[in-house]
Amino acid sequence: MTSINFVKGHGTGNDFVLFADPDGTTELTPQEIVWLCDRNFGVGADGLIRVVRSENIIDGAQSLAEDEAAEWFMDYWNSDGSPSEMCGNGVRVFAHFLLTEGLAHNEPGETLVVGTRAGVKDVQRNRNGYQVDMGRWKLDGGEPLVRARDLDVARPGLGINVGNPHVVVALSSVEELERLDLSSAPQLTPEVPHGANVEFVVPGDPPVADGVGQVRMRVHERGSGETLSCGTGAVAAALAVRHWAGKNAPHHWRVDVPGGRVAVRMFPTEEGEHVALSGPAELVFRGTVTLP
Repeated sequence: MTSINFVKGHGTGNDFVLFADPDGTTELTPQEIVWLCDRNFGVGADGLIRVVRSENIIDGAQSLAEDEAAEWFMDYWNSDGSPSEMCGNGVRVFAHFLLTEGLAHNEPGETLVVGTRAGVKDVQRNRNGYQVDMGRWKLDGGEPLVRARDLDVARPGLGINVGNPHVVVALSSVEELERLDLSSAPQLTPEVPHGANVEFVVPGDPPVADGVGQVRMRVHERGSGETLSCGTGAVAAALAVRHWAGKNAPHHWRVDVPGGRVAVRMFPTEEGEHVALSGPAELVFRGTVTLP
């Protein structure tokens, strides 16, 4: 039997089981990941993060080719045992784990470089916790119709890719948002290849305060179900609402999710517009578990 020392962490309620495997010697099976993430029989989490040196995992080779400073790779898996390209809340928790465990060092204002399946991400500490440069984004996946339980009619969604695929749906009121039943996956027509995270959003009250846009959001994550927060989903939600609002919309956003609040900022770079995500990251307990 295999035993692992783990740490439980979360970013605005989006929770993860993390364990350090610097040499890449402990590859868990999808079944073991499902068991660990099970809230009744395992530790319980929205996903699992293996903390491994980029040189010791096949997917890390591309990260090192992109930036040789990407010493550490975030090997992220959904709670259903499927791998995921990217997790915005997970990157912040991953960075916090590295710094807390002494696996990396980062002074305020310095950048910590993290490898992911969606490319290298730059992380900095700030007053909200951590800021992640999520890189470039694109409209992707068209405008599929979205059906969900307790949604009276199908609504058009907007496909956005921020390293992983999302479909964002605008609702008419907070009441409509709150009564949604996201216990099962929303249905997309046409289907998105390999699936997508689906965000349901309504503008804040007021929609803009002190030059900052405000959005409320709920999400059904591909491979995990409804979660209290989704970092890449919050980014997609802010981008979608800005897109719908037009050219005078702000480039700074607050996104309220059931687990708290994150901040999203769009900014120009030489290669095109980037988007950054800021929010808290916490480690809440640690333990040792023997896999079945």
